[in-house]
Amino acid sequence: MPETGDRRVSLLLLLVKDRRGQRTFESVITGLLAVIAVGFLASLFVSAPPVAEVAGGLVPKFAGTESVLIAAAMLGATVMPHAVYLHSGLARDRHGHPEPGPTRRMLLRITRWDVGVAMVIAGAVNLSMVLVAATNLQGRENTDSIEGAHAAVADTLGPTVALLFAIGLLASGLASSSVGAYAGAMIMAGLFYRSIPMVLRRLITLLPALAILAIGVDPSRALVLSQVVLSFGIPFALIPLIRLTSDRVLMGDDANHRMTTALGWVVATLITLLNVVLIYLTVAG
Repeated sequence: MPETGDRRVSLLLLLVKDRRGQRTFESVITGLLAVIAVGFLASLFVSAPPVAEVAGGLVPKFAGTESVLIAAAMLGATVMPHAVYLHSGLARDRHGHPEPGPTRRMLLRITRWDVGVAMVIAGAVNLSMVLVAATNLQGRENTDSIEGAHAAVADTLGPTVALLFAIGLLASGLASSSVGAYAGAMIMAGLFYRSIPMVLRRLITLLPALAILAIGVDPSRALVLSQVVLSFGIPFALIPLIRLTSDRVLMGDDANHRMTTALGWVVATLITLLNVVLIYLTVAG
């Protein structure tokens, strides 16, 4: 029962935060991210994809509703709107509210690098998964499940890479489950002034997942749709963030540069349009 083991370990990670504090929890999650990166990027060194075709694949192309659905799911899985709130809360809890001046400017500069590196790693991991599928799994059957994909990777790239791939998936599930519960607790405390222990929140949030599995919904399809829902949530986190951080009355000298604000609105608009197009294609289809 791998799902049961995943839930137990994610609960254990939340207990680590409660018992050992935020810094220890951050260190554990960082370690899991390193495992994820190694697990998913290893295949690229064993069987490198053609550079020209990779470059061509970076140009967005859509072929029907399903491709838009997958694009939205990948976007939601990479950005994760709740992580926006979580990272803000972690920065606040770690650094407090420093007064304007050199110290705060340094912290903001470090935070920008932190977020930038994290997004690059997340994007590289998601890109590596797509490249593995496109390079090695074309034309193979039964790759629409985790078990089938693992078997196909083992056949084409060998058992070692398949094992690293499986470990990366496991670490990804553990990290996302724990971070999601942590973010939920922080959002409720900050927006609704309600404090629910994270372990209890994790137990409560298991119920919808168990219900979906109990009624026989395909787990892989449910996973994709859950990531699409995350994509729908990005504008609700991103638009207020851009609005607030560009307000000089509120932020003072630390307000966004005009170019940053302009790029932020462009990105928010594109993400919103992608979600609107997906809804339209789904309803029209």
